[in-house]
Amino acid sequence: MPDAAQALPEAQTAAAAPWWLGASIYQIYPRSFLDSNGDGIGDLPGITARLDHVASLNVDAIWLSPFFTSPMRDFGYDVADYRGVDPIFGTLADFDALIARAHALGLKVIIDQVWSHTSDQHAWFQESRQSRTNPKADWYVWADAKPDGTPPSNWQSVFGGPAWTWDARRQQYHLHNFLNSQPDLNLHNHAVQDAILDVARFWLDRGVDGFRIDAINFSMHDPLLRDNPPASGNHKRTRPFDFQRRIHNMSHPDIPGFLERVASVMADYPGRFTVAEVGGDEAIAEMHAFTAGSKRLNSAYGFNFLYGEALTPRLVADALAEWPQTAGTGWPSWAFSNHDAPRAASRWHGAWDHDDYARLIMLLLVALRGNIFLYYGEELGLTQAEIGYDDLQDPEAIANWPLTLGRDGARTPMPWAAELPQAGFSTAKPWLPLGADHAARAVDRQQADPQAMLQWTRMLMALRQQQPALKRGSADVAVATGDLLILHRALGHERLVCAFNLGAEPIFVDLAIGTPLASHGGASARLLPPFSGLIAPCA
Repeated sequence: MPDAAQALPEAQTAAAAPWWLGASIYQIYPRSFLDSNGDGIGDLPGITARLDHVASLNVDAIWLSPFFTSPMRDFGYDVADYRGVDPIFGTLADFDALIARAHALGLKVIIDQVWSHTSDQHAWFQESRQSRTNPKADWYVWADAKPDGTPPSNWQSVFGGPAWTWDARRQQYHLHNFLNSQPDLNLHNHAVQDAILDVARFWLDRGVDGFRIDAINFSMHDPLLRDNPPASGNHKRTRPFDFQRRIHNMSHPDIPGFLERVASVMADYPGRFTVAEVGGDEAIAEMHAFTAGSKRLNSAYGFNFLYGEALTPRLVADALAEWPQTAGTGWPSWAFSNHDAPRAASRWHGAWDHDDYARLIMLLLVALRGNIFLYYGEELGLTQAEIGYDDLQDPEAIANWPLTLGRDGARTPMPWAAELPQAGFSTAKPWLPLGADHAARAVDRQQADPQAMLQWTRMLMALRQQQPALKRGSADVAVATGDLLILHRALGHERLVCAFNLGAEPIFVDLAIGTPLASHGGASARLLPPFSGLIAPCA
């Protein structure tokens, strides 16, 4: 596996760099992309039918959120069979057809892998819970009650309440960092690691090009089951989970050793890619540990932007600074929106025009050093949908209503045809309602409009492909003061200036640039109007 930091900025020709270095990756939430069989739920054949649209965006790859066999308590992140496709999404043959079509269009395919926990319907857990002596007895995290019958530690679940649930069969508690129906695997057990690595090989053998590894820092716990200390400071607290420093139920120092085993498997499949999702208070240290050197994961992304309340130059500068461009340091990935966070333009635009702001942040996204993730619908400028309580599906939103509005508003159906029922997503009532203004933003309407957000996105993604300095070059923050952000991107002899005004007042500048390659909001070498930006070669 190449060391990403050493692959830049000097290497570099496009042929010498791995495909994933600086890749643009389009995330598809399968339930919400396209329903091909009229049951109101998106599926794999629906995705395959619309891959031409994805390819037209000039991205490198797609990332599929889970489509595995599942009771859907957490909409696929509770896996009951790692090797199966849930019938609501189709079959393994449908998945193979999707892979074949994507590859024919030049798209790589990355799939989610959920290795920290399974569903309680998984055959492994069903066996493990039967006794303390069966072959899989130690495949999950079991512990005796305290003498007074209370849970073994004070650990709290992300979704609210204790992270322990009593099981009468074993007369023990099982650990679950998420729903009580999502028991934690015991990845300290090498037999469990072996089984997970076999799952990885199964999908690699089917042709997938990489994995996005979900919640990997939750994959190992403190075997001593020590209590978490209380959190300090005045940060927002809406769940018991927020009242603790989560230093014992997650983030164990043995996780990087397991990831080296993962990397060893990936090395047998040249050209494959791994990226970890890492959240929490210690995210940056963990991301560095998980991607250090050349024998762990290729990349990682955290929640700098996904949970950022406001987009500022300082936020961008601080995020980039967390990934120094030194040998041995990993390669970052960035997302402004995904299935776990409200859509970025709706979060950040404030009193400014939403659509104008969506264009600005798309321009900024393509200027960042690292891989970039584009969430389905971002190319259309979809707004965050308002979902009433009666329509909620997200278990987190239901459990914490109304303080946590949840994730459903970012998971609504993709609008394809403005005049068709359900905007062309389905012929039936969809699993979530469409956003009120989403039909007006449908693909068919924007396809016919040369000034639409869809065309802007296609142009910007093509620009990133055409400019090696954007895709894999170095990045220096020249200015991050007030509302002004200026980045310098460079690779070999290529030098680019990326300048942004992220505020509501004009900023006069003196940029030594040539003709802009992309400009938004009337930005020029002398003036950056409110919420404007440009990417241009150095003069």
